Amino acid sequence: MIHMEWYRAFWYTARFGNLSRAAQELHVTQPSVSYAIKQLEENLGVKLFDRLSKGVQPTAEGLALLDYVEKSFNLLQAGEQHLRTLKELTSGELRIGASGPVIKQLLLPSLDRFHAACPDVRIRLSQGKTSEIRKRLLDHEIDLGLVHLPYSDPELDIEPMAGIQDGFVVGEAYKEWSLGGPLTGERLTQIPLLLLSKESSTRSFVERWLASQGISAEADMELSSMDMLVELAKRGYGAAFVTYAFVQEELQDGQLFKLDTAVPIPPRSVGIAVRRAVSLPVIADSFRRLLTGTSAAAD
Repeated sequence: MIHMEWYRAFWYTARFGNLSRAAQELHVTQPSVSYAIKQLEENLGVKLFDRLSKGVQPTAEGLALLDYVEKSFNLLQAGEQHLRTLKELTSGELRIGASGPVIKQLLLPSLDRFHAACPDVRIRLSQGKTSEIRKRLLDHEIDLGLVHLPYSDPELDIEPMAGIQDGFVVGEAYKEWSLGGPLTGERLTQIPLLLLSKESSTRSFVERWLASQGISAEADMELSSMDMLVELAKRGYGAAFVTYAFVQEELQDGQLFKLDTAVPIPPRSVGIAVRRAVSLPVIADSFRRLLTGTSAAAD
């Protein structure tokens, strides 16, 4: 077996043409360098150096080997340097996925801080439903996923991150419905309902809430984007089920109005999902700790 240190001794000796100088650079004794070169020559079956009065000189075979050894060590040094930049967050990628409301409410503030502190890290952000985020995680397309809770999967580890509050909002056309006190579930369904598509965890959540009151409601309009739900609600098409933080500006300037419900809509949580038993890249782990408040790396 040929040891890497033998090649290192060969490389430094060839560079300096002197065993003593090579030993100094390697912080070892000259006999150690001589032994390494001798072992390398015996294992390769060729003479690598001619011994001169004032040092050594690579043989033709030594020069042929030197070209490959230099390239190999330069490549290793480049690899070590690249790892240092990843560790120092001065290169690499942050790959993360989340739904639209989560991006706007929870992700962007931390993402802004991270981007300001680590401008050389390339951010790859993909938007999707919880089921789509799960698939991208398991396909190794992203390293972190923000998902709505409760959610469990045997192939993922999920860490709770923050709470959110959902509810129904309407535009000016249905404003009077927001002024008459809390609405029962049955009364609420007399307004056209604008809901996310059935594949979304938000749709499943609101359906469970209605079912707890003995109500099975059909969506009058079913869309895959909360942005479109908000737009249709503002235009007077019905009551949209949204995350309140997603429509904070519209609520403040009077474009939308909350509908109070007789049965409170319970709060939900958002969690950070990662692949189970797989080490996170340094960059993703740094951002995860930023999201959970366990690190000030991107302050």
